[in-house]
Amino acid sequence: MENKEYMIIDGIPVEINGEKNLLELIRKVGIKLPTFCYHSELSVYGACRMCMVETQNGGLEAACSTPPKEGMDIRTNTERLRKYRKNILELLLANHCRDCTTCDNNGKCKLQDLAMRFNIQDIRFPNTAAEPDVDNSSVCITRDASKCILCGDCVRMCDEVQNVGAIDFAHRGSKMKISTAFDGPIGQSPCVGCGQCAAVCPTGAIVVKNDTEEVWKALDDKGTKAIAQIAPAVRVGLGKELGIPEGENAMGKIVAALRRMGFDEIYDTSTSADLTVLEESNEFLERLEEENHDMPLFTSCCPAWVNYCEKNYPELLPHVSTCRSPMQMFASIIKEESKTSSRKVVHVAIMPCTAKKYEAAREEFKVDGIPNVDFVITTQELIQMIKESGIVFSELEPEAIDMPFGTMTGAGVIFGVTGGVTEAVLRRIASDKSRTGLMSIAYKGVRGMKGVKETTIMFGEREVKIAIVSGLRNARDLIERIKSGEHYDFVEVMACPGGCINGAGQPFAAYEDKAKRGKGLYTADKLCSTRRSEENPLMMSLYNGILKGKVHELLHVEYSSEKQEG
Repeated sequence: MENKEYMIIDGIPVEINGEKNLLELIRKVGIKLPTFCYHSELSVYGACRMCMVETQNGGLEAACSTPPKEGMDIRTNTERLRKYRKNILELLLANHCRDCTTCDNNGKCKLQDLAMRFNIQDIRFPNTAAEPDVDNSSVCITRDASKCILCGDCVRMCDEVQNVGAIDFAHRGSKMKISTAFDGPIGQSPCVGCGQCAAVCPTGAIVVKNDTEEVWKALDDKGTKAIAQIAPAVRVGLGKELGIPEGENAMGKIVAALRRMGFDEIYDTSTSADLTVLEESNEFLERLEEENHDMPLFTSCCPAWVNYCEKNYPELLPHVSTCRSPMQMFASIIKEESKTSSRKVVHVAIMPCTAKKYEAAREEFKVDGIPNVDFVITTQELIQMIKESGIVFSELEPEAIDMPFGTMTGAGVIFGVTGGVTEAVLRRIASDKSRTGLMSIAYKGVRGMKGVKETTIMFGEREVKIAIVSGLRNARDLIERIKSGEHYDFVEVMACPGGCINGAGQPFAAYEDKAKRGKGLYTADKLCSTRRSEENPLMMSLYNGILKGKVHELLHVEYSSEKQEG
């Protein structure tokens, strides 16, 4: 019989089962050690020292960087440790802005949360907080260096997971800070607007750019017709903060809330995702007919990926799909349909993604200098607006989206999770249209939260090789393999790990919550009466109506190799 290894945590024997550090083992037994700088998907930094534990011989060890060993005996909550943690918090607060009620991160700030948890009622040190140092140069995120606690989470996320390297540590000692190259504005850096730095920032030093005030003004204007579209991932990302379970499909409640806030027409971006499937699958089939295509077709739904490609791999742009993202396809249709409106139309896109703000501002998506999407607000901003309205979200009765664009399929819904675009395209091109054939696609290796997934399918007598990546470092690694000679026919890229369900505009989610969000979208897909995009009856009426003679003009775009600032 195999001997199992154990250690002692607060007097309780705990089995060691492959955990890479003490922190993982401690959390597994239901003890929530405080941390600022630890994220399981990032390298161990060990800067904050909040997760220190006391050993049997009186030594102190950082739980995040210490591997568990047979026979270890540690304490996590001694008087010495409590005093130590309070000292750290006091020192941080002595050098930090304390205007919590006016901070964008109020109620979500880890420093605020831990100060309450450890009952910090008085700070013995003088407040040396710097004056606000706000960088508003990006359309996606806002930085305030005065709120930074130098945990390094943003630096490691930007470098290790996203491979962008827009920010790093600068200077030493008391002058140390997080900075862009030459301390320039973030909007003029290599930043691609993915916002994952904001997602891991524990204070409020980097937050999502807030555009809710402009949206409120539009809603209050009686001469304005306010139209909203809601991205697939939003419906499974906001529930936990509004009183319903994480990952539950809240689409009907979102529609009801938006109507109460004053929106005139509300649509589901899943509808235009069906258009994207049809256009992108046609593009993919044309590429397969080429005898010797040296590069795969890369998807184009993710604006942070497109931005990254422009800045780092401009030579790949001819191989990026010309399809506009579902948001921009819908925007083009709404713009075209609204030409006869007697009222000024304001189009608001509700997205899980900060980079969509950048996409909306691109020149390619403006007509006579006016953007097709007037405002992009994230899930976080929507939550703020719902709370500000006084709406009790959990008690809302679900309502349906509006016509004439109120029909979508399950293929469009799953766009919000990594692998969803690929699965939707495979449903479109598969020769077996039976229910069994549909279900079998789900087992081709396209589902799951892994950062890199690969699969092969047979298309006629030809084997088609497909890769699915989320996280831009994974995209970089795959591109380098392709450039070294590996062959793929189709590559789906999402900048955010896990896809849009983990977009930086969503409330922060632990790994298990990301999986719940993905499951929520697949459940919504199953409940759709039609699950293949070509079966959506609205598609034919669009092609024979608004899109007639204008398919390329309204649904496609040509990206240039010039670097875009975001």
